Amino acid sequence: MCDGVQSRGTNRTCVGSGHGSFSDSVRLNNVVGHLLHSAILVPYHGWRISHRTHHQNHGNVDKDESWHPLTEKTYRGLASSSRRLRFRLPFPLFAFPAYLWWRSPGKEGSHFLPSSSLFHPKEKQDVMASTICWSAMVASLLTLSWAYGPVAVLKFYGVPYLVFIMWLDLVTYLHHHGHRERLPWYRGKEWNYLRGGLTTLDRDYGWINNIHHDIGTHVVHHLFPQIPHYNLVEATKAAKPVLGKYYREPEKSGPLPVHLFGVLLRSLRVDHFVSDEGDVVYYQTDPRLCAGRQQNSQ
Repeated sequence: MCDGVQSRGTNRTCVGSGHGSFSDSVRLNNVVGHLLHSAILVPYHGWRISHRTHHQNHGNVDKDESWHPLTEKTYRGLASSSRRLRFRLPFPLFAFPAYLWWRSPGKEGSHFLPSSSLFHPKEKQDVMASTICWSAMVASLLTLSWAYGPVAVLKFYGVPYLVFIMWLDLVTYLHHHGHRERLPWYRGKEWNYLRGGLTTLDRDYGWINNIHHDIGTHVVHHLFPQIPHYNLVEATKAAKPVLGKYYREPEKSGPLPVHLFGVLLRSLRVDHFVSDEGDVVYYQTDPRLCAGRQQNSQ
């Protein structure tokens, strides 16, 4: 159940796709992982390794991998059009494929390339195998388009894929952003595994909780990523008295989590970058970006 890569700053190991909770067999994890991830156009090992990096370093400005904040220098270095696009719907809800190809601003490499700095030299063959599986899926979609027509493939695969991407980006973003109280991000000796995990957020998705494996219980998922999804609710109940004030109770949802779209819009409006210096930093707002939005809305 372990891929042998040890978390930095902790004695725990992160396994599988950063979790390793599907099976005790690494081979079975990899076979099922390739089948399922390739079906949704995700290179399994590339994503597994980068997601492992995210779990090992969450809350670390310099080392986190997923939905981490831009430093002010990186933010200012973006073209004004890129800044507007990054913080304006609908682009953030379609960011996942772009992240797989090019990662985030300020980081180089790709989930598809064995030479990427994401990967250790010993992992290059794994990455190559996943890219080949991804390519086979693309070839399958092209073949289906030739056999049944592109409209049919768009209808039965393309549209569900876009819905999946939008939901994935919404959920993952809101597990790491959008709390009304400013949440810290850390550098250097101020960061540790526990501190980073406690800056994640639980979310309530109403009746959707039961059909996407209770992933709204994200705090415990980050602290103990090997816990299977069907034990996350019970584990969260057990952890809350221990965590005390460090656990942030999620806002209760109605049958549908429509309240989260307001949370998303507010976060995109105010959470733009963090300072280039300091070991404990918080999101800051670019007033020029907000001013530009107000002018465009008039």
